[in-house]
Amino acid sequence: MIIVNAKIESTADNIAAMKDAIGTMQDASRAEEGCYDYTFSVELHDPNVLRITEKWESMDHLKVHFATPHMAEFQKAMAAHPPKSSDVNFFEATETSIG
Repeated sequence: MIIVNAKIESTADNIAAMKDAIGTMQDASRAEEGCYDYTFSVELHDPNVLRITEKWESMDHLKVHFATPHMAEFQKAMAAHPPKSSDVNFFEATETSIG
């Protein structure tokens, strides 16, 4: 399983301007084969920080995701509202339970 954790520092205005692009990206990504979760969120105590959390079956599924039309459209929206910074991390993980 591949976990993606991204932190995008922007402005509340830029995040609001991207609301439709974010919704489209989230919905289309969740419909992709191999996607278990794809969620955008804004930090409660800092409305200038957008978080993206993803869970994928495999790196192959994630690579297909990177080549989708909705990813290209989302990248255009990001370019129109450039973030101050972004930090994206990819983790290979095994799900486990506590107890």
